[in-house]
Amino acid sequence: MDELIIKEVTSRKELKEFIYLPEKVHKNNKLWLPPLYIDEWELFDPEKNKAFKHCDTVLYLAWRGKKPVGRIMGIIHHQYNKIHNENDGRFAFMECYEDQEVVHALLSKVEEWAFSKGTDRLIGPLGFSDKDPQGFQIEGFEHPPFIAAATNAPYLPVMVEKEGYIKKVDLVNYYTKVPEQLPELYKKVVERFNLDKTFTIKEFNSKKELKPYIVPALELMNQTYSEIYGYVPLDDNEKKDLAARYMPVLNPNFIVMVEANNELVAFAVAIPDPSDGIRKSGGRLFPFGFLHILTALKRSRKLLTLIGGIKKEYRDHGLDVLLAIKLYEASIKQGMEYCNSHLILETNIRMRAEFERVGGQISKKFRIYQKGLK
Repeated sequence: MDELIIKEVTSRKELKEFIYLPEKVHKNNKLWLPPLYIDEWELFDPEKNKAFKHCDTVLYLAWRGKKPVGRIMGIIHHQYNKIHNENDGRFAFMECYEDQEVVHALLSKVEEWAFSKGTDRLIGPLGFSDKDPQGFQIEGFEHPPFIAAATNAPYLPVMVEKEGYIKKVDLVNYYTKVPEQLPELYKKVVERFNLDKTFTIKEFNSKKELKPYIVPALELMNQTYSEIYGYVPLDDNEKKDLAARYMPVLNPNFIVMVEANNELVAFAVAIPDPSDGIRKSGGRLFPFGFLHILTALKRSRKLLTLIGGIKKEYRDHGLDVLLAIKLYEASIKQGMEYCNSHLILETNIRMRAEFERVGGQISKKFRIYQKGLK
């Protein structure tokens, strides 16, 4: 066996190896979901990804001879550490073949790098923010992956634990059948809101109607997500970039917003799950990949919730239930059969209760790890 060597990524050619390594690792897994590679090139480009300006970063590739066999990114998010009074480094975007020596070498390299920068703990997998895939999947491998979530093989978290990493926090994913009828509690909530003139429900029929609300929704997300683990507030440029990235795939039918006194106080965003189209495209938009993705968005009968939030002072008004009702109503109207919750912190009891109230079951579990540095 060739000698194992860890090299820092310093050229575009090496970055290409870094970006495309996971599809080589998972080439025999028909369920594996590739990223959209056009987004990957932007994610790892300091000129295009504004998050780099808040961070120290490093990329490493593991090589055996001329073959790349593993990858990892190190991140020190100074902005997040300052806001939360922490002194953590992160490892992220880790991938490799089933080889403990590679796992040890990659993690050791990032540990050394993070320690040299003065941090006292390494956590991960955790990228620039919670918008990047978080954690390693540890349960639910019998279910297909979904976008913006980890797609690792079962062996990877096991090998990471052998390197001394322990649980920091878990996230769960709920999968539920769209109910034919809403629970009685939901009907009573609707009746109450119909009588209460404090709130105005905003529903949309076109992207033109939706567009003016996108940046205000992201501003509200900054306020409401401040207490969520891993979240970093978006600046104005990042809000515009995120809005531009997701606008093409947003379906106005599955976006609900609530105003009070002409102020946005709650919102929820979901999309038909495009995973089948992304898988068929191999993560490439051209020459025909975008057609596969558009077709999947039209044909999908599975709704994927993305983001949502309620302004703190309005959280005891039942708006969480109202948002759920409206998404379920839209799902029934549009012929959706299933709903996938995306990732929810295990400690987010309120959101978990909404999915359990309509029979949602935990489908997948993801874990973020931690290890003290010496």
